[in-house]
Amino acid sequence: MNYRMELILTGDGSHTVYLPELKEFYHSKFGAIRETEFIFIEHGLLDAISRFEKIQILEIGFGTGLNAFMTQLEAEKLGKRVIYTALESDPLPPEIWTELNYPDQFCSLDYRSIFFKLHQTDWDYPEQLSTFFLLHKLHCRLQDFTPKPQAFNLIYFDAFAPQIQPELWTSDIFRKLFDASVENAVLVTYSANGKVRRAMKDAGFQVNRLSGPPGKTHITKAIR
Repeated sequence: MNYRMELILTGDGSHTVYLPELKEFYHSKFGAIRETEFIFIEHGLLDAISRFEKIQILEIGFGTGLNAFMTQLEAEKLGKRVIYTALESDPLPPEIWTELNYPDQFCSLDYRSIFFKLHQTDWDYPEQLSTFFLLHKLHCRLQDFTPKPQAFNLIYFDAFAPQIQPELWTSDIFRKLFDASVENAVLVTYSANGKVRRAMKDAGFQVNRLSGPPGKTHITKAIR
């Protein structure tokens, strides 16, 4: 993806990446960290931890690495082992991700090395980054990904918006993710688009529309 990228400060002081040609943000302009904390940690990870002993996460759209970063921090804090698989077709260049200020938003000097390591690990090769966090980044499109059946109990669906990447928000895609999920698995996404929710239902998910974080009226949480 050869689009111009700009770093933008969001409402909570954390960065997001903006693509002017697409008029698309990687995160909520009202607060990138708060969005990740609310949608993917509170409604995703913490719910999955309450349901399962073993946590295997699939992220659609590694992007800035913020979801993975905050998941690793939470896994370390709770002493919970997480296996984290992330798909990304267009990884950010180093001149962008090295400038992201996410580690600076937390009171620990160690967080910058943790965040950098997420981006520096090799693609397509699993790496145990700590006792509690294994990262497997896959440089591929979701359409080309063939997951094992019933492999994941939590999915972070964080692709670009449906109007930007409509091919990723279809019944066929969600059916693939349904088949890749265990019973009672959780899928969370920032989008509450009606067509998206219908596509999830067509795939077999039980779909719930929830109140969203600041600046976002609703989000979607689906259960396998």
